[in-house]
Amino acid sequence: MSKPIVAIVGRPNVGKSTLFNKLIGERRSIVEDTPGVTRDRIYADCEWNGRSFVLIDTGGIEPKTDSMILEKMRVQAEIAIETADDIVFMTDVRAGLVADDREIAVMLKRSGKPVVVCVNKCDRIGKAPFEFYEFYELGFDIDPIAVSSLHGSGSGDLLDEVVRLLPEKTENEAEDDTIKVAVIGKPNAGKSSIINRILGEDRLIVSDMAGTTRDAIDTRFENQHGKYTFIDTAGIRRQSKINDAIEKYSVLRAHTAVERADVCLIMIDAGTGITEQDERIAGIAHEAGKPSIIVVNKWDTIEKDNSTVKAFTDKIRVALAYMPYAPIIFVSAKTGQRVANLFEQINYVYGQSVTRITTGMLNDVLNDAMTRTQPPSDKGKRLKIYYMTQIGIAPPTFVIFCNNIELFHFSYQRYIENCLRAVFGFAGTPIKLIIRMKGDDND
Repeated sequence: MSKPIVAIVGRPNVGKSTLFNKLIGERRSIVEDTPGVTRDRIYADCEWNGRSFVLIDTGGIEPKTDSMILEKMRVQAEIAIETADDIVFMTDVRAGLVADDREIAVMLKRSGKPVVVCVNKCDRIGKAPFEFYEFYELGFDIDPIAVSSLHGSGSGDLLDEVVRLLPEKTENEAEDDTIKVAVIGKPNAGKSSIINRILGEDRLIVSDMAGTTRDAIDTRFENQHGKYTFIDTAGIRRQSKINDAIEKYSVLRAHTAVERADVCLIMIDAGTGITEQDERIAGIAHEAGKPSIIVVNKWDTIEKDNSTVKAFTDKIRVALAYMPYAPIIFVSAKTGQRVANLFEQINYVYGQSVTRITTGMLNDVLNDAMTRTQPPSDKGKRLKIYYMTQIGIAPPTFVIFCNNIELFHFSYQRYIENCLRAVFGFAGTPIKLIIRMKGDDND
């Protein structure tokens, strides 16, 4: 990663996610008064006084715990500490200096990284409470900084110190040039597992407990195929099964992840087959106009014969009839089967989504299509199509000018779209047609 990294760490429920959202200027991390809500590392770009860096929000550290999830959260925080250039150690003035804070301080000192102690919930502006001063006992070289993550007070002083401690600026701190890939699907379809297989490390928490991944998590990765940002999303449940506020936030995060993505991987569990919920999830990507790849995971668990792939493919094509353009790939995150093939597919469908076609070439195809199948007519009035031009990419978007929008039936629009695909490809990506009326035609 070219930009320096700053990790926010601390005990659960001291306000790390609230501070993270305040510093990046948007509500990226889930904030809820429930310990352990932020389980994985959340990444976002941040800028202060001309310096850009990547800010990481981590799950709370419980130095000693019997909980499997809390133990994994601690491991995730340790990974964030290992990869960070600076560390913001967040504490809670209302709770005071507790034993877990002291244990975390020992862990941070062992890392050898610059640490800024951030004493949160100092809500009185201008004067820190008496309890603030006990955090000097932690023994770091840099004085603690009093902040209120809720109101934002003290955040400027904190950022000044963070930026001061960053490594010297390099020429590599450039714009993000990665392909952003959102991994979406039902709970337990294998979203985190597929990213871990790609990364070759336990970057994301993987658990058989449904709903483990609650936020959308950005993970950057580079290999011989290119540079990527994988966005792991919370498993999307049926609306009727979303019973608590955290689950609702997670569904919103998944929608937001799709909006931010350049490409979507739609994960389907081979064991359960294609379901109505899979159809709804795929529809999110389709409606957003995102190029998509249908990834059938856990293929290693299926008993197969010569017709298994075709039968499964046919079922998907029937269920997802609205997106026949999406390629299907059968993989196993567990064994790694065909996972490496995803990169060529991602690059290809992304390239198709940003393809531009000249107006001259478009109208050659349009005229040929109209010659082979005449435009429809109604009550003696025939549709006349004058010309077509491309006005956008991702998805490829075209405006077609005609004499009467009402005569331009959906079926003929689909015919024009199929003609465009037959000539130009556009594999993996939706196409958007905008119909406009031009002039007055009384013929």
